[in-house]
Amino acid sequence: AIGDAIAAVKAPVVEVHISNVHAREDFRKFSHVSAKCAGSIFGLGLRGYELAIAWLLTNH
Repeated sequence: AIGDAIAAVKAPVVEVHISNVHAREDFRKFSHVSAKCAGSIFGLGLRGYELAIAWLLTNH
Protein backbone atom coordinates (compact mmCIF):
# COMPACT_ATOMS: atom_id res chain seq x y z
CA ALA A 1 0.00 0.00 0.00
CA ILE A 2 2.83 2.44 0.77
CA GLY A 3 4.49 1.71 -2.56
CA ASP A 4 1.23 2.42 -4.38
CA ALA A 5 0.82 5.69 -2.47
CA ILE A 6 4.35 6.79 -3.39
CA ALA A 7 3.75 5.91 -7.03
CA ALA A 8 0.53 7.95 -7.01
CA VAL A 9 2.10 11.26 -5.95
CA LYS A 10 4.07 13.51 -8.26
CA ALA A 11 6.37 14.80 -5.52
CA PRO A 12 9.71 13.02 -5.17
CA VAL A 13 10.12 10.71 -2.18
CA VAL A 14 13.32 9.71 -0.41
CA GLU A 15 13.27 6.47 1.58
CA VAL A 16 15.06 6.84 4.94
CA HIS A 17 16.00 4.09 7.40
CA ILE A 18 17.77 4.98 10.64
CA SER A 19 19.59 1.64 10.73
CA ASN A 20 21.36 -0.14 7.88
CA VAL A 21 18.71 -2.67 6.89
CA HIS A 22 21.23 -4.51 4.70
CA ALA A 23 23.23 -5.39 7.82
CA ARG A 24 20.18 -6.90 9.51
CA GLU A 25 17.94 -9.92 8.90
CA ASP A 26 17.46 -11.11 5.32
CA PHE A 27 13.75 -10.26 5.24
CA ARG A 28 14.59 -6.59 5.88
CA LYS A 29 16.87 -6.33 2.84
CA PHE A 30 14.02 -6.13 0.30
CA SER A 31 12.12 -2.86 -0.01
CA HIS A 32 8.75 -2.59 -1.68
CA VAL A 33 9.17 1.17 -2.07
CA SER A 34 12.79 1.73 -3.18
CA ALA A 35 12.00 1.38 -6.88
CA LYS A 36 9.35 4.10 -6.59
CA CYS A 37 11.59 6.55 -4.68
CA ALA A 38 14.00 9.15 -5.99
CA GLY A 39 16.62 7.75 -3.61
CA SER A 40 17.25 5.85 -0.41
CA ILE A 41 19.35 6.54 2.69
CA PHE A 42 20.25 3.71 5.07
CA GLY A 43 22.16 3.53 8.32
CA LEU A 44 22.99 7.16 8.96
CA GLY A 45 20.79 7.49 12.01
CA LEU A 46 18.62 10.57 12.37
CA ARG A 47 21.05 12.44 10.09
CA GLY A 48 19.45 10.54 7.20
CA TYR A 49 16.30 12.63 7.59
CA GLU A 50 18.30 15.86 7.45
CA LEU A 51 20.09 14.69 4.31
CA ALA A 52 16.83 13.66 2.65
CA ILE A 53 15.24 17.05 3.37
CA ALA A 54 18.34 18.88 2.14
CA TRP A 55 18.28 16.88 -1.08
CA LEU A 56 14.57 17.53 -1.62
CA LEU A 57 15.02 21.27 -1.02
CA THR A 58 17.93 21.60 -3.46
CA ASN A 59 16.70 19.26 -6.19
CA HIS A 60 12.97 19.90 -6.40
